[in-house]
Amino acid sequence: MSGATLAARPRMGKEGKGRPGGAHADAADFGGLGGVMGSFRVIEIQLMAFILVFSASGLVPVVDMLFPLLITIYSAIISVVVFPRYKNAELQVFNGNRLFQLYVVLGTVIGLFLPLAYVLGGFARNDQESVRAATPHLFLLSCQVLSENLVSGFELFSLPVRAIMPILYNTRRLFALADWAEEMFFTRHLPKHPTSSEQSWFWFGQTLVMANTIYYTINLFVFLIPMFLPRAFENYFDSRAEYLEEKAKEKEAAEREAERKRAEEIERRSHLPTPARPPGMEDYETKKGH
Repeated sequence: MSGATLAARPRMGKEGKGRPGGAHADAADFGGLGGVMGSFRVIEIQLMAFILVFSASGLVPVVDMLFPLLITIYSAIISVVVFPRYKNAELQVFNGNRLFQLYVVLGTVIGLFLPLAYVLGGFARNDQESVRAATPHLFLLSCQVLSENLVSGFELFSLPVRAIMPILYNTRRLFALADWAEEMFFTRHLPKHPTSSEQSWFWFGQTLVMANTIYYTINLFVFLIPMFLPRAFENYFDSRAEYLEEKAKEKEAAEREAERKRAEEIERRSHLPTPARPPGMEDYETKKGH
């Protein structure tokens, strides 16, 4: 969700060579969102259900509904034109540690579980304003997690593309969070004599939107841009250098093998016996010379 699924190792490791595949890379054990949120297939189904429900509800702006499609098209284009894949192995960026795992768990709870509970609670309370304000963030986050799971699971793109995707999603979600915060702090107000339930619900919404805004601002400007993105590019260019070096060695070895075969063929021909001339050929050549 925060890009940690792409920083962690994918779930299916493969080995190969060449641009469409690749040589195996160094891998490290890491507890990403897969371990936190459960089964890969179950999460896929749940997220797809959320996305379909949110899309059909009319609570998500058209711009936010088109954003995942545009991001997918853009990522596919630059993955072919600008950053082709050179390796087909585990493409993690960070080795796991407890602090980072806690950071991922915190983002999962704050960004996905609590907003989902808030939206469901809004439906139960018939609070359409709260649901409408929180749904765009939850929709974009569901699309991002689904995209990251698919990209990590099937190793679709190179590391730079995998790093750019969460940055774009995170940036867009900050705008959705800004709209949500505006609704909670400037547009909505408590009634003159609110009940304790109304006060708790109102403060829960304010606290939740502020927690998400703070978390994902830190995530974008402290983790994704200064840490995740440079390491992703560094690993990518190291992989490209290794790939080009391997191709150069393969080409050199092929040239040496071809030269050896040519030398063996010349040597073989030099040891062949001279064919005997037909009878009368000497007299014919003598007469031809005169």
